[in-house]
Order: sequence, then structure tokens, then C-alpha cells
Amino acid sequence: MRNFKNLLFVALLLVTATVLGQTKITGKVVDDTNQPLPGASVVVKGTTNGTSTDFDGKFTLTADANSGTIVISFIGFNKREVSFSSAKADLKTIKLTEDAGALDEIVVTATSFAIGRKTPVAVSTVKAADIEAKLGSQEFPEILKSTPGVYATKQGGGYGDGDINLRGFRTQNIAVMINGIPVNDMENGAVYWSNWAGLSDVTSAMQVQRGLGASKVAVPSIGGTINIISKSTDAIKGGAVTMSTGNNGYQKYGMTLSTGMMDNGFAVTASASKVSGEGYVDGLQFEGTNYFLNVSKQINDNHKLSFNAIGTIQEHGQRFNRRTIAEYRATEQGGKRFNPDWGYRDGQVENSSFNSYHKPQLSVNYDWTISDKTFLTTSVYASFGSGGGRRTQGTKFTNNDYRLGDIDQPIDFDLIVAENKASGANGATDIFASSENSHEWYGILSTLKTDLTETLTFSGGIDARDYVGSHWYEVTDLLGGEYFYNDDLEEKTGGQALKVGDRFSKDYDGHVGRYGLFAQLEYSKNDLSVFFSSAVSNSVYSKVDRMSYGAENRESESADFLGYSTKAGANFNIDDAQNVFGNIGYFSRAPIFDNIFDSDYSVDLYDGALNEKVFSVELGYGFKSQMFSANVNLYNTSWLDRFMTFSLPGASGEVITSNVTGLDALHQGLEIDFLFKPIEKLAITGMASLGNWRWKDNASATTFDEATGDIISSGTVYAKDLKVSNAAQTTFALGLKYDLLDKTSVSLDYNYAGDNYATMNVTSRTDEADSGIDTWKMPNFHLFDLGLRHGFEIAGLSSTLNANVNNLFNVEYISNANNGSNSNYDTAQVYYGAGRTFSLGLKVKF
Repeated sequence: MRNFKNLLFVALLLVTATVLGQTKITGKVVDDTNQPLPGASVVVKGTTNGTSTDFDGKFTLTADANSGTIVISFIGFNKREVSFSSAKADLKTIKLTEDAGALDEIVVTATSFAIGRKTPVAVSTVKAADIEAKLGSQEFPEILKSTPGVYATKQGGGYGDGDINLRGFRTQNIAVMINGIPVNDMENGAVYWSNWAGLSDVTSAMQVQRGLGASKVAVPSIGGTINIISKSTDAIKGGAVTMSTGNNGYQKYGMTLSTGMMDNGFAVTASASKVSGEGYVDGLQFEGTNYFLNVSKQINDNHKLSFNAIGTIQEHGQRFNRRTIAEYRATEQGGKRFNPDWGYRDGQVENSSFNSYHKPQLSVNYDWTISDKTFLTTSVYASFGSGGGRRTQGTKFTNNDYRLGDIDQPIDFDLIVAENKASGANGATDIFASSENSHEWYGILSTLKTDLTETLTFSGGIDARDYVGSHWYEVTDLLGGEYFYNDDLEEKTGGQALKVGDRFSKDYDGHVGRYGLFAQLEYSKNDLSVFFSSAVSNSVYSKVDRMSYGAENRESESADFLGYSTKAGANFNIDDAQNVFGNIGYFSRAPIFDNIFDSDYSVDLYDGALNEKVFSVELGYGFKSQMFSANVNLYNTSWLDRFMTFSLPGASGEVITSNVTGLDALHQGLEIDFLFKPIEKLAITGMASLGNWRWKDNASATTFDEATGDIISSGTVYAKDLKVSNAAQTTFALGLKYDLLDKTSVSLDYNYAGDNYATMNVTSRTDEADSGIDTWKMPNFHLFDLGLRHGFEIAGLSSTLNANVNNLFNVEYISNANNGSNSNYDTAQVYYGAGRTFSLGLKVKF
């Protein structure tokens, strides 16, 4: 017993010594305008013991010593060291300052985050905390809807089918990068957000650079750049569990784990989540598995190696066919949620429009600090995509006689199956096929940055990409039939009876090689920063068609397009609060792959394919103080020899595609954004974007049936002075955030969109009498979003509850439209935007 008492006494002494040797450190991290910096890293110097700040920039950390130093860091800011002791454990407010040096690694690796009061571009940055607090069940691009120049929509409403326009330019002309690596499709330039649905789980910061931007890649964007920085390996050991629920069966569960930096120099961060739901629009069920992995090795002070993998395995129903406003209002079944592209088969939901795809992106990044003046970074990456979208063959899917009752009812697939079975040896009349797409994409992006003098810095590197995409139509379901007779005698499978797995109509490989060099000189002294950059790239295109040609002439000629860009800019800080900047640039950019062949069904090069030319100039003014900050930008962008593709549904559900060449466009505008913080608990944000985007002249067009390649018409398109379509040219936003309690805040966001014009129907603008008649102007609309965030503890674990209601007042509005024959309300084919939706999410950190 005495030995036990002695042992207990020793244990108590050890515990007491440990407790007495611990210090509980608290504080709040803010920027130089006193805005909280959520997600800032706080680590006890010389250890891996750390934490991160919460939504309000606050932190609590227990140190194993009575005194020491903590190190605070955040993307884009100088690190700061602060001493603590048992007598000084509450560190109050800690202010971090922006600094170019803090961004060297990010800039050099070509993610190219712009730096406030230095980089001369118009920029908006969204932090991870804002995404977590406001996104809810929205599409990832929608988090940017309060950004100047941005118009984001859900399109047809399918999971991941959202779209974004920037200054009137579609995604094809916006450079989207994840950790500096481009993700725009190599053939058509599009970004399919369903492939990146998990980004919201792992984004640490997202920045929109409007106009010329600061991205260091060989092929420039026109509308702007969206830089998405994912979580790197956290210096802090721990993780988080997230759970969300929402309208229409929305469910999401996920977990993130990090080892922190281990003694052997390795660190691992992994994240995974599962999401599913029925969709706001009828028949748009979806399911996705998102994953992210980062493994880093700090070899020594000069060398770091890291591996990243990110992707989403997803499938979702789609809505392809739009309707007129009168048809939606006459639809009792679903109303504005009505989807004509789904129904029931054997009692289960079936979609005539459906998508599934998996596109993992893998990268290895090597950072080498050669000296205190020179830094080299190299990213080698690969992407392998596979999947497809459902297509239909036959006319019954859009025939109202094959619906479960009236015209506003779902499709009766059982009736189609029964008739296919009854046709026996005559074959099926209507079947499911798939437009299958796969690709292999390899690239390298390497940049050297060196300080030539104290004021002059040089950076340059290579941007090389090689891509092969395979595309074919394949029979996937005969819907009870014995075969499907392909009556298109112009193709290789014409006149044949097709079975499941047979390819038809389209089967080709597209090869894209893009190889470029870029260089930039930066001068920075006192309050003046100046840059000049230039890039040159060669795009090489070729095609192999296995469907419509014999073995001797399946391969196209190789087409080379040499492109280049030159841009320059300067920023001058007038004083501690004010700065002005300007930039100017000229591009000659190769046309995209899809625009250099006569059609998907041809290996013949289009004779009129030209480089697109862009000239852009921009001026800006900024003001920044602790209470108020604002930015004003003026821009003018001319786009010459533009090639556009318009795809619209035909009368029988077929896809009618028009290739329009020789378009010139002028995009001009004014953008204003501000932040006002009259008291510590209240933050008011706002923006206004006024655009004037027009086509400058008429153009030439060829229209064809996408399924067969048959030309429908060709001739002049009378587009001069028409407004650029499907992007609101006037937008306003106002946001209020008020801290009710220490860890509880409420937010209300208002968005207005106006001057939005329907996409022109090329086939209805070939008569000179159409000159000067604009497409239908959609009604303006106002939306309100409400959010509530509450921080608390569960069993000692920091937790956050987020509640969001989007479109609070259930406003009925039209988000997208295709112009009708009379350019008016009665004939436009439209998508309604989502009504009131809600989500509730819980995050528990450990």
C-alpha cells in the first residue's frame, strides 16, 4: 500500500508539473483593415503543435511550456512571430500585413495569386471560410456570383452542370486553374464543374483575376483567370468531420485528416466526401464521391517534393430540352421544375439525358530554392478522363403521346419498351446511346524566378501539354428491341443492324499538342511596381477518324498555329491608402481544336480557321483603410476573328449546331466593389458591374445536325450591334454580416441581374431584315440569400453549424434563354432558376 501511495504521489507530481508547465494561448488574427483571417495557421515555434483560426480569426492553443513563441501565417501575408508567457497568454489582436515575398512560392508555381497594391489587375479573392459559410448546396461557381463581372447559373439544373461568365466571356475563354495547373478542356476550352464538385471541400482560397490577369502560362485567357488553391499539407495534426443536409434529399458526408509535419519531413493530408440527392428540378438524381490527397516531403531547407491527387466520381441526371414560358406555366406537374427528359421504367426513375464521368488529376511538384535570390519550381501532371452522356435515337422521347398522361407528365419508358419488343425482327425504333469521351493528358509547367537586382526580378519558364481525346457514339440500351437499324448510309455503319456495344456515327481521336515559353520582368521600388511579360506558343492539331473514312485516309493533316501575347502593367501607391494601376495587352491566340475541322464528322481542315486577336486595356483605382476599402475598374476589350459555336435543340429533339466565324466583339465596362466596417461586429460589402458587350459586325455560319453531320444551311449571320448573350451585363450585390455573439453571426446577401439577352438562333438571323433586331431581353431579377453561422464545442471539440437559405423569397426568374423565332417572350426557350432552397451543415474539428 505504501508503494502504491508513493507511486500515486509521484504521478500527481508529474501531472502537476505538466499542468503547471502548460500555457493556454488565445488571440485574434486580422489583416491590415482589421478583417478577420479565418484559417490562418498558428504554431508554437520549433514544434508541430498548432491550430488554425476560426471564422472570426480567433484561436486557442495550449503550449507545453510557460513561455515561447508562436508563428502565425496565412496565404498572401508576411509570417509573424509573437512571444507568449504564462503572464501574457491573451495575445489580443495580431495584425498580418500583405507582402509580395509571402507569395513567392505561389506566384512562381503559376497559380499566380495577385497581390494587393502591387499586381496591376482587377482581382477578387474568396477565402475558404466564405465558401464554407455560404456555398451550402449551391454549385461551386455560384460562390462567385457577388463578384464584379461574374454571372453564374445552374444551367439545366443538373449536378455539376453550372456555368460561369466573366465580363461576358464564356468559360471557354476563362482560364481555370487548380494549384496552377490548367483544367479547361484541351479541345473545346470548356470546364465541366461536375468533374471538380469536391473542390469546395478542399479549397483554401480562390481568386478571380478579371481581364489580362497575372497567370504565368504560355496561352493567355481573354475574360480572366480563376485560380483555385487547394489545401496543401497542413502543418497542424488533426482533421474534421462534416455533415450536410438540404432540400430535395441533399445529403453530404465527409472527413479530412492531416498528419501534420512529422519528424521525418513527411506530411499527409487526405479528404473524402460522399454527396447525393434528387435535385431541385424533377428527375435530376445525382451521386458523387469526392477525394483529395496531398503527400509532401520536406527534403531539406532547399528542396521540397509534393504529390497531389484530386477528382470526383459522379453520375447525374440532366435536363437538356428547354420550354417556352407559356409551356412551363401550363405545366401542372412540376411547373418551373418540370423536366421533359425523364420518366419511369419498371417503376424506377429513368433519364433520357444523363451524365457520368471521372477525371482524376495527378501532379508531382518539386520546389528548389537555389539561392536566396533564385527559386525553381516544376509541376508534372497527368489527367485521365472517362465517361459519357446519354443520347437518344428516335422521336418518341419528345413525343407527348409517350408520356404518362398529359403533356406535363414524365416519359412512359415502359410503353416505348413494349413497342420495341412488339416490333420483333423489325428492330427497335427508339434506343439509348451514349456519347462516350475519354482522354489522356500530360503536361509540365516549370518556372524559374530570380532577383536580378534589388528592384528587378525575372521569371520565365515552359508550359507544355500533350493531349489525346477519344470520342464515339455507342449503343447502350435497345430498350427491349432486338437491334437498331442505322439508316445513315453516308457513314461506315450505315445500313447495319446495331447491337449493344456497337459504335456508330462518330468515332475519332483528337490530338492536341501545345508547347510554349513565357517570360516576365518585374520592377518594384518604393511605391511603384511595373511588369512586362511575353509568351509564345505553338498549337498542333490532328485527327484520326475511324468511322467515315477508309484506312488510307482516316488521318487528317497536321495543323499548326503559332500564337503569342504581350502585356504590361504598372501600379503606383499614392499613399498608404490609395493606389492606381493600369495594364495593356495584345494576344494572337490559336483557335481551339473544335474550330479547325469542318465538323466532328470530317478530317478536312476548315480553310477559314484563323488566330483570334485580342486587344485589352484597363485602368483601376483602389482605396484601403481600416474602416473602408473600395476598388474601381474601367476596361475595354476588343476580340477580333472570333469563332463561336452555338448548339440548340431542334424541333424533334436533335441538336442543331452552328459554327460562326469572323465575329468581332467589343466588351467595355465599369466595376466597383467595396467593404465598409462601421463597427467591429458589422461588415457591409457591395459591388456594381455595368457592361456594354456587343458584336461589332456580321459573320458567316454553317449549321448542321450534330448527330449526323448533315449541313442544314450556310450563309451570312446578321449579328452587327447585337448584345452578347446569356450573361447579365448589369449586376449589383450588397452583403451584410453581423456578429450576434462571440462565435455566432448572421449574413444577408442581395444580388441583382439585368440586361441579359437570349442566345441568338443562328438559323433565324440569315435574312438581312433581321439586322439591328436584338434577341429577347430576359426580365431583370433580385435574389436574397440568408445565412447563419454558430460556433460551439462538442465534447471539447471546436464545431461550427452553418444554415443557408438561398433565394429566400422564392423569386421566379429566368436564368438562361435561347432566342425564339420572333425574338420575344412568347417564343424564347428558357430555363427557370432555382426557387427557395436550404441547407444545414455541421463541421467538427479534432
